[in-house]
Amino acid sequence: MTIKLHRIYEEDGPQGYRVLVDRLWPRGVSKAEADLDDHWKDLAPSDDLRKWFGHDPDKWSEFRKKYLHELAEKSAAAREHLEHVPDRNLVLLYGARDKKHTHAIILKEYLEKLH
Repeated sequence: MTIKLHRIYEEDGPQGYRVLVDRLWPRGVSKAEADLDDHWKDLAPSDDLRKWFGHDPDKWSEFRKKYLHELAEKSAAAREHLEHVPDRNLVLLYGARDKKHTHAIILKEYLEKLH
């Protein structure tokens, strides 16, 4: 399985099993437009962590540590999600504008280690 990242607001995304990994639904995107196979909001950062981070690049390093700690507590759920992905590309979809400081990067790395 190959895991790829794609911003849900951009067109021409990679083909594969499409999963939204944000806790909140992206504004302005209908369920039909999203064309999702699943929504793994349980693997997204907690509301408290998401609000604390606020997409502030200066907090990235600390956010990464805290989010990895949250993911470690959800490893069983993460493994279960991966078991339900057909043997092909997994596309993690996110809404953040900042492509360098999104939790989806951390989640991708975490899932690659589990797989």
